[in-house]
Amino acid sequence: MLDIVIVSYNCREPLRGCLASLSAAPPTRPHRIVVVDNASTDGTVASVRAEWPEVQVIEAGGNRGFSAANNLGIRATSGEWVLLLNPDTTVPAGAIDGLVAALEQVPEAAIAGPRIIDGNGRPELSFGAMLSPLAELRQKLLVKGNDRRAALMTRVVARMTSRARRPDWVSGACLLIRRGDLERAGLLDERYFMYTEDVDLCAAVRARGRAVLFVPEVTIVHLRGRSAATASVATRAAYQRSHLAFYEKHHPRLAPLFRVYLRVRGGP
Repeated sequence: MLDIVIVSYNCREPLRGCLASLSAAPPTRPHRIVVVDNASTDGTVASVRAEWPEVQVIEAGGNRGFSAANNLGIRATSGEWVLLLNPDTTVPAGAIDGLVAALEQVPEAAIAGPRIIDGNGRPELSFGAMLSPLAELRQKLLVKGNDRRAALMTRVVARMTSRARRPDWVSGACLLIRRGDLERAGLLDERYFMYTEDVDLCAAVRARGRAVLFVPEVTIVHLRGRSAATASVATRAAYQRSHLAFYEKHHPRLAPLFRVYLRVRGGP
């Protein structure tokens, strides 16, 4: 059994597109879809229940954040495979089956992530090295350059996303994990309200000697930021808090410096 867990927050229309893509071309193996709603006020819950009655909806009772809401969905299911999927994605036919097949072929791997493209077909840099100041600087330069369509950066990102690799992490926008590995990792760390929870999860899995796969032959479309578009200030604050929590957990000696850096920039 494959469990697809989607966390929603005021993203009714993007979520409709995501569910429509899953309905049009579902995975071939037995599966269930669970939407965990973080107290949306845009009619998300009613929309899902009316259009897709086969989808299980869990109301979180408040905006509990990405990690805690995903954990609600994970604990409500029991399948061998768990796919964490953003609501602002569309999934082409065969994509999920391709991720499962990739993991089945590599027994020592616990997590697989696809090549992610935006609505214009441009690849995103959806994997990377373990977060550190230098790794973050490199990642941000590549991501921002690619977003701004700087020729050199777009070529580098296109080349990087064209071949299979075993990165330190893959994006939680679409992340397939074996349930056994997920449970041994302790599920998602709920100190991360939003952002870096995927890096942390991959780190927990790798600490147990398990591998993370980037699978370029599998592609999904990610319409980035739709669910956070009306909450940019809150989103920025959540990003900063999650990064601080990450440094406190993984780089405790650097955390005080990072806290000062955030304060200088007007963060928490």
